[in-house]
Amino acid sequence: MKPNSGTLVINIMNGGKAEAYEGVYQCTARNERGAAISNNIVIRPSRSPLWTKEKLEPNQVREGDSLVLHCRPPVGLPPPIIFWMDNAFQRLPQSERVSQGLNGDLYFSNVQPEDTREDYICYARFNHTQTIQQKQPISVKVFSTKPVTERPPILLTPTGTTSNKVELRGNVLLLECIAAGLPTPVIRWIKEGGELPANRTLFENFKKTLKIIDVSEADSGNYKCIARNILGSTHHVISVTVKAAPYWITAPRNLVLSPGEDGTLICRANGNPKPSISWLANGVPIAIAPEDPSRKVDGDTIIFSAVQERSSAVYQCNASNEYGYLLANAFVNVLAEPPRILTPANKLYQVILDSPALIDCAYFGSPKPEIEWFKGVKGSILRGNEYVFHDNGTLEIPVAQKDSTGTYTCVARNELGKIQNEVQLEVKDPTMIIKQPEYKVIQRYGHVSFECIIKHDSTLIPTVIWLKDNDELPDDERFLVGKDNLTIMNVTDKDDGTYTCIVNTTLDSVSASAVLTVVAAPPTPAIIYARPNPPFDLELTGQLERSIELSWIPGDENNSPITSFVIEYEDGLHEPGVWHYQTEVPGSQTTVQLKLSPYVNYSFRVIAVNEIGRSQPSEPSEQYLTKSANPDENPSNVQGIGSEPDNLVITWESLKGFQSNGPGLQYKVSWRQKDVDDEWTSVVVANVSKYIVSGTPTFVPYEIKVQALNDLGYAPEPSEVIGHSGEDLPMVAPGNVQVHVINSTLAKVHWDPVPLKSVRGHLQGYKVYYWKVQSLSRRSKRHIEKKILTFRGNKTFGMLPGLEPYSSYKLNVRVVNGKGEGPASPDKVFKTPEGVPSSPSFLKITNPTLDSLTLEWGSPTHPNGVLISYILKFQPINNTHELGPLVEIRIPANESSLILKNLNYSTRYKFYFNAQTSVGSGSQITEEAVTIMDEGKMAMASRQVDIATQGWFIGLMCAVALLILILLIVCFIRRNKGGKYPVKEKEDAHADPEIQPMKEDDGTFGEYSDAEDHKPLKKGSRTPSDRTVKKEDSDDSLVDYGEGVNGQFNEDGSFIGQYSGKKEKEPAEGNESSEAPSPVNAMNSFV
Repeated sequence: MKPNSGTLVINIMNGGKAEAYEGVYQCTARNERGAAISNNIVIRPSRSPLWTKEKLEPNQVREGDSLVLHCRPPVGLPPPIIFWMDNAFQRLPQSERVSQGLNGDLYFSNVQPEDTREDYICYARFNHTQTIQQKQPISVKVFSTKPVTERPPILLTPTGTTSNKVELRGNVLLLECIAAGLPTPVIRWIKEGGELPANRTLFENFKKTLKIIDVSEADSGNYKCIARNILGSTHHVISVTVKAAPYWITAPRNLVLSPGEDGTLICRANGNPKPSISWLANGVPIAIAPEDPSRKVDGDTIIFSAVQERSSAVYQCNASNEYGYLLANAFVNVLAEPPRILTPANKLYQVILDSPALIDCAYFGSPKPEIEWFKGVKGSILRGNEYVFHDNGTLEIPVAQKDSTGTYTCVARNELGKIQNEVQLEVKDPTMIIKQPEYKVIQRYGHVSFECIIKHDSTLIPTVIWLKDNDELPDDERFLVGKDNLTIMNVTDKDDGTYTCIVNTTLDSVSASAVLTVVAAPPTPAIIYARPNPPFDLELTGQLERSIELSWIPGDENNSPITSFVIEYEDGLHEPGVWHYQTEVPGSQTTVQLKLSPYVNYSFRVIAVNEIGRSQPSEPSEQYLTKSANPDENPSNVQGIGSEPDNLVITWESLKGFQSNGPGLQYKVSWRQKDVDDEWTSVVVANVSKYIVSGTPTFVPYEIKVQALNDLGYAPEPSEVIGHSGEDLPMVAPGNVQVHVINSTLAKVHWDPVPLKSVRGHLQGYKVYYWKVQSLSRRSKRHIEKKILTFRGNKTFGMLPGLEPYSSYKLNVRVVNGKGEGPASPDKVFKTPEGVPSSPSFLKITNPTLDSLTLEWGSPTHPNGVLISYILKFQPINNTHELGPLVEIRIPANESSLILKNLNYSTRYKFYFNAQTSVGSGSQITEEAVTIMDEGKMAMASRQVDIATQGWFIGLMCAVALLILILLIVCFIRRNKGGKYPVKEKEDAHADPEIQPMKEDDGTFGEYSDAEDHKPLKKGSRTPSDRTVKKEDSDDSLVDYGEGVNGQFNEDGSFIGQYSGKKEKEPAEGNESSEAPSPVNAMNSFV
């Protein structure tokens, strides 16, 4: 053994034999407290035996057959590594067809002529002895037979269809399938009922070997290898069982106990099969170890109760199964020691602002001491989320601030004593590069300078290092390193690259880089205007309870002057991550005094603005937590509105987080019934904006106030608001409802107001429901459609428009509040007087003769009273639309038709027809009709009516119109040449010397007369087949388009006259409407 060590040295270099030291060794370490033992250590000498002599016959194989060359190496320790080479010590090539198996044999799935050789040699390399053993060469001769027969796959290894494999947990699982066949089979692996583990599966030896690393019990199962070629397939299933040597679940740990304490040693292990647990005390099985009354063994646990100093010992836990064992030592040390602090006194800790600070307090004692931390000489114990207390005594300040600087005291105490230790913490300002190097483009042979201006804590000494492309600067006198810059003289192309300024202190390090580009010619870039760079180096000074001063350094203007700075703040206590607008200052200002609210953890950032736009926000300033205070304001929008007849719902808008001014924000809700209660009833609530008061009278006024408070006190006294408890439906209906009928369509209703106490809510108005019961003229009821009119406020009357004359109506009135409508007043019946009737429903004129017309009509849709008569007015219309004398006839109300006689033949008449009640005449309906000329012309008109709507007739008329247009063009050309239009010849060709019809596309177009006749133009007649005159028919006479009086032709037949017409005159009495002429006007005649 080595002196002062437990190491055992076995040296056989001087002639000793290794076999003499073969065996199992174990180390035991012992003192007065106990004995610890090591695991068993097995020593075995390595062996590299020779191959046994054997006579190897040459292998003669037919082309396409399979072949296995066996290696069968000697058994060595450790096992040898097998490989195949030739006489030239060159490895034999392997492929999907030829490969070495896990047992070292060489497998040929099918042999080829090129496999013929006499030097297949298997080598075994014994690494531990550094020797290589060689098997005798094997000869293979391949003879060919034509044709070569293809073969389906068969497995060379493993044999049969199934096999078993056991592997230990954590080892590498190797499964192998090698197949024969021609063509060479392809191997595929699957796991039955599962998937191969994705991240632990490898395929080796051309997929003939499946390798799964770090196997566990979950990898147990059936693995199938499938060999396939074009002739078929075969498979083999390997059933894998994963066993496990013991492995720890909970290893026993050392115990340090004080006298009288309790404790446990736990030893839990798992394996397959389940390992057995045995305990030893100081290397001796616990069953035969000296008894200890404080010790009790319970399977994998030793329980200690009220230990004494003599209970100190080393316990060993042994977990064993057939595949191995685990051994662990655990020291049970029974001590009675007062606390000791191992950290040096007054140790100085230095950290950078906003970084974590770890202050150590290494301690020891038994029983285990309790650790407490204090700040300052007379400071209170440190608690809260600002600190993290580690089990080893270390105090962690996650985000160190300037006010974290100071003296910290660590106190360790147990029942045997107390000790304390003071350490110092200093929080330093971070090192910053406030002017970073910038990208440069420089002309060759010019000079360039990179700036690196830094700001650092005054107590730290910075060092500045410049790098080029992350390496040291070239050793060249052209590189001049100044205090805050790097200058390169006579720049060359090799100076291209990235230059980095690194600033180091003992506590932190910062860096900034810039690229230098060397060009041949000086660049002439245009001026680029851009948004400013963000401000930086924000600093808070002059901290007061309600104000603070913020300063900053502006960023680059980017060729556009900064016009203003926008300051925003974040409340990290109530709304972290949300930035709010604070104020805006001119661009020339770099400091601002900010007003603050209590109990807000402020951070500020600054945004620069120029004409191009806003910069990115600056980095946030340090945080500043203002002190708590009473709330400055109370909730707003306080209301009291009942949701039920017996409650009062008091609501308000809660204060925002920063308005709370301190922790523990609550609301004091107070109420009392107005003019009834003297004392206020109050309740304090939190995290709500509504409170419901139950058991209130229906709709009574309440005085309400809501006051904010927090842990420091109340807000100022709030103002009172008036609310009302819940409404209920009104109790009574309006009384004394009276109706005054103003005319046949309008009535006025009056009512007495409902007493406000009976309204039981906010009076919103009154609703009048009214409906028509029946028409007095028809005495027939119809579907009742109720109408509703709402009159807002406290009105006591209203107008009912749109009534129907001569009808019976009912109405009632109801009062309305916020809850709904009250009961209806008794129905009030009223009647509207007669009115003028509507126009007759229709007027038809039928059966025209030479001197008569038949009129038929329908009674008015709305008689609006009792009809006493109909009034018919009519007058003739000549061809110039001049109206003749107006004739009026009164017709009894019970008539529905009339025959007018003694009319002029071939004359157009206009009729005006209306109904009359005792009130007066209603609106009139108008129609026009024409008496016929004679029976012949009537027949012609009838035929024209029959064919005028036929498609073929319309096409024929279009063709005739086209021919007339062509004739007119020809005549115009001939007239220009001096020709005459033979009008007289045309006249003589017809039988009638006076009337000459001119055909147009829709029938008779018109007639003309000799100049000496001067007869007025008359319209022809064209009546529909049902003889009814329509209102919307058109008048196509040429008279409608003329302006002159006497139309005539000149001597050469050209038309020189103009037609004239006058607008139709309205009759002197009645309200008639202008109706469009009848379609009969499409066949007008000149007379």
